[in-house]
Amino acid sequence: MRKLATTALVASLAGAIALSSCATYTGQTSDPNDPNHTRTGALIGAGIGAVAGLLSGHDAVERRQRALVGAGIGGLAGGGIGAYQDRQEAALRRDLQGTGVGVVRNGDNITLNMPGNITFAFDSSNLQPQFYPVLDNVAGTLNQYNQTVIEVAGHTDNVGTDAYNQQLSMERANAVAAYLGSKGILQQRMMVVGAGETRPIASNDTEAGRAQNRRVEITIVPVQG
Repeated sequence: MRKLATTALVASLAGAIALSSCATYTGQTSDPNDPNHTRTGALIGAGIGAVAGLLSGHDAVERRQRALVGAGIGGLAGGGIGAYQDRQEAALRRDLQGTGVGVVRNGDNITLNMPGNITFAFDSSNLQPQFYPVLDNVAGTLNQYNQTVIEVAGHTDNVGTDAYNQQLSMERANAVAAYLGSKGILQQRMMVVGAGETRPIASNDTEAGRAQNRRVEITIVPVQG
């Protein structure tokens, strides 16, 4: 019962964050006396793990996995999945150390959090040249561990209209996916999505928080046989 209650709570928190960010949510209120101040901050903190990572949905992932198996990329099975991702995670942590890219493990999935300040100039979807070597390292590891599906997701802060931020997030995700494709990553492995401003991981009331929210996430999911 406790496990079911915990699952329901996480789902509720994630849903609350998603719904509020689509409507009027702008992050933690700047007034410490506002009764919503503590509650909003807690929702952000509790919801980070629930809303980060895959946005494409399990059905989309499963369809891509079946297509890759059909194309001759063998699926992983049983305990081999965890070991495979362990090795890939270790390689990514080693190669990305000191680059500003975060590596987060969630079960058998690995998410790379690429902050906007190191990937793109402000209000631009053009990759910054100094970020090319970082993506080169990522592409090298993804090519080595090719039994995975890759989601590239763009995110923004809440500055600007919802429609503009949605478009910008998609353009940035496409830019990263296109670069990875130029380095040999099969297009069939990649799913590209834009979340706009709907998945904040920090308060949008400060520049530091907005900088965290402007990001591209690459989530790596093993192909199961």
